[in-house]
Amino acid sequence: MPIPKENLALLKGNRHKLTPQRKAIMRILLASPGHLTPAAIYEQVIRRNPRISLVTVYRTLNILAELGLVCDLRTGTHSKSYVAGNAEHHGHIICTNCGRVVDFTAYNLEDLEQQLAADSGYHISDHRLDLYGRCPACAASG
Repeated sequence: MPIPKENLALLKGNRHKLTPQRKAIMRILLASPGHLTPAAIYEQVIRRNPRISLVTVYRTLNILAELGLVCDLRTGTHSKSYVAGNAEHHGHIICTNCGRVVDFTAYNLEDLEQQLAADSGYHISDHRLDLYGRCPACAASG
């Protein structure tokens, strides 16, 4: 999967090298339809680049998250997972039992943001919505 030129330019513009390892990690994230843990990313990237370390995966994910190129998500007691950045706001429903994540985009928090900004004096520039509960499979198993 090709990496968007804007992503490469953002990395370069923030003085990050475009290493083969970083490109491989970005391609894996772009090709994935869902969230991946660092371990899952490492398992995929090591097949293509056996000299990469898990530390490199974590460092790259931190850089990509800082630049807004990936969305990172802590799934309760489970480790973080990552998904390639999404231009539109999206939320997550996270299973507190198994860690399964479902993305959703059909929500609008503009009225709430405006009210909170008025009440708090904050100038809100962004938001994130994560909901927690039990997925249907975990709920059915008791």
